[in-house]
Amino acid sequence: MLTPMAAYAGVVLAAGRGTRMKSKVPKVLHGICGREMVRLAVDCAADAGLSPIVVVTPPSCDAIREVLGDDVIYVEQKEPLGSGHALLQARSAVRPDLGLFVINGDVPLVTPRSVRSLITAHREHGAAIAILTATVSKSDGLGRVLRSDEGIVTAVVEEWEAEQAARSVSEINVGAYCFSVHWMWENLSGLPASSNGEVALTGLIGLAVSQGRMVETVTVDAGEALSVNTRVQLAEAEAVLRQRIREQWMLAGVSMPDPSAVYVDTDAEIGEDTTIYPNTHVRGRSRIGRECEIGPNSVVADSTVGDGCRVVSSVVEGSTIDDRVAIGPFSRVREGSRLMDGVYIGNYAEIKDSLLDRGTKVSHFSYVGDAQVGSNVNIGAGAVTCNFDGVEKSRTIIGDDAFIGSDSMLVAPVNIGAGATTGAGSVITRDVPPDHQAIGVPARVRRKRTDPA
Repeated sequence: MLTPMAAYAGVVLAAGRGTRMKSKVPKVLHGICGREMVRLAVDCAADAGLSPIVVVTPPSCDAIREVLGDDVIYVEQKEPLGSGHALLQARSAVRPDLGLFVINGDVPLVTPRSVRSLITAHREHGAAIAILTATVSKSDGLGRVLRSDEGIVTAVVEEWEAEQAARSVSEINVGAYCFSVHWMWENLSGLPASSNGEVALTGLIGLAVSQGRMVETVTVDAGEALSVNTRVQLAEAEAVLRQRIREQWMLAGVSMPDPSAVYVDTDAEIGEDTTIYPNTHVRGRSRIGRECEIGPNSVVADSTVGDGCRVVSSVVEGSTIDDRVAIGPFSRVREGSRLMDGVYIGNYAEIKDSLLDRGTKVSHFSYVGDAQVGSNVNIGAGAVTCNFDGVEKSRTIIGDDAFIGSDSMLVAPVNIGAGATTGAGSVITRDVPPDHQAIGVPARVRRKRTDPA
């Protein structure tokens, strides 16, 4: 026996052109907190227990497929003739023994909980249609829900078709529906086009009422009702979702002294007792461990940060940071880097595509790129791994316990042995064996003196 959610198919209507966005990017592919709108709608349906079917239209088909991959079933609407016409294209993909949940792809903030509530109401009341509604203070461009004096839904009218009295109604149609499949397929193909030449899915509501069929409603918070058609609405939706995310992590044990100035993407994770200071962005699929201090004025993007780390006024991108690492202020760790336990990166340093082993220090004004650096290495102020000769990039290898003097230029490819030392201002153009010194321009290599002067 199917569970209530498994007894429903889920369709996401992602076929609109979104001309009001003034963008070459399809509307549903604009991002909110690190996820595209269509991905948010698909994830909502999936998290509610449904297997999503996505209706797309040229020329955005390929771009949407690239974002969603093979996790969904695709149906193509060759011409954008409205939401009702779009849903008709999905008929062959919907099992006839299932109920049907439908959501517009530009309604990104509906929660799985609301989807489950709508399905439950539809099933328990035996309604022909159940819709999500919300009462909003600003209803520009949204479909109004009309009710009789007894409070029974009689129709949903789009703003461009509404009379003046209907435009004053504050209850709006969110754009999420449940249908009794047999009744819907029988009636959907016969819906007339509206004044703009499109077949609107909402026409089924008035039709159901005229046939004496039940139309059920479930009311949700106005924040879930945001429909995105312009960049202004995109920013409004982002603000709502950002607040949800911040509250989620604060309730999970993360401190934010000024939450309004913290920006955390949907796919990020943050450990207990970590503090995120103002003007900090945690982007993409970043993972931040416990008892960290991130910010102020920092960016962590698509990176893993271990426990007990500090990132102050710095940027970490596409990198792995192990435990007890300190970075900043005013430093940058670029893609492909790994900083192991206890590494210290001071101010105005840049690390790129490099491994720094345990306890190594890069105090300030240094560049370490395309390098493998051993443990307990000290890299002095102004030291540079000269990794690019104008044609190719080459690697620098520095052994454990080496000491790189201030303003040393390590001209790659070059290998600095364990325990080796470079003198301040030296230009290293050849390998330095373990426990040797390299001093001068170009550097001369000699064994370290161990006897007293």
